[in-house]
Amino acid sequence: MSQYRDLTEVVVGQPASDGAGVRLTRVFGGRDAARFDPFLMLDEFDSDSAEDYIGGFPSHPHRGFETVTYMLEGRMLHEDHLGNQGLLGPGDVQWMTAGRGIIHSEMPQQDHGTMRGFQLWLNLPAADKMQPAHYRDLPATAMPECELSGGGQLKLIAGRLEHQGQSLTGPITGGATEPLYIDLQLPENTRVTLPVPATHRVLSYVYEGNVTVHGAARAANLRKGQLGRYGEGDSVRLEAGQAGARLLLLAGRPIGEPIVQYGPFVMNTEAEIHQAIKDYQLGQLTA
Repeated sequence: MSQYRDLTEVVVGQPASDGAGVRLTRVFGGRDAARFDPFLMLDEFDSDSAEDYIGGFPSHPHRGFETVTYMLEGRMLHEDHLGNQGLLGPGDVQWMTAGRGIIHSEMPQQDHGTMRGFQLWLNLPAADKMQPAHYRDLPATAMPECELSGGGQLKLIAGRLEHQGQSLTGPITGGATEPLYIDLQLPENTRVTLPVPATHRVLSYVYEGNVTVHGAARAANLRKGQLGRYGEGDSVRLEAGQAGARLLLLAGRPIGEPIVQYGPFVMNTEAEIHQAIKDYQLGQLTA
């Protein structure tokens, strides 16, 4: 019998600015990272005012983790120190493994209209932090979608999912954290139950409408702009409110190692952070 997960914490996203003045909502990130292990940060950007996003994210470094950029609206160009380029449009995803080091930029390819999407940071275990950098640009068509029996739609960005007799496999699978990344759209008053690995940390972020989480012990609400962290169990049961809901469902196997972060570097020790800074200053971050 399924054990429905209860909500154990609700986090409210806060206004923030990053890059060259890009306005965004920092859903979580920075402090108390172990609570969200293996996830490090989630940012939401959503504006129809070019002054909020036009500055973009000029060249900057990363080491020790993965970034996942998911576009809902707008166009963003990614470039790195190796000369690689990738243009993300609506529904597209870039999954970048920074590994031992990458220097890249993320710049809007529009001067009007809406720019909307998310960036998720996913940690790497010590054994994988110094692997060569690489990334995959995934068009919207690469992500399997399915219609839900009660109405609504599910889009699988990463991981594997057994649902309604279907076996879905996202374009990204495996790895030490075995991530599951789902974009879920639910019409008003629709219920859905989704299996999640009992071994994984589970989070959900509501970016439109609101949902009720029906756990084993109690029901709790999540509204737009709120992230929920779940307790133990092997499934999540959700019910959309009268306005319907859109939300991200995230799950990943916790790494359980020390997390030391300094801006764009995430390692296990202070010494490794100092080395990352030194490597960047000497032009050896990506060597």
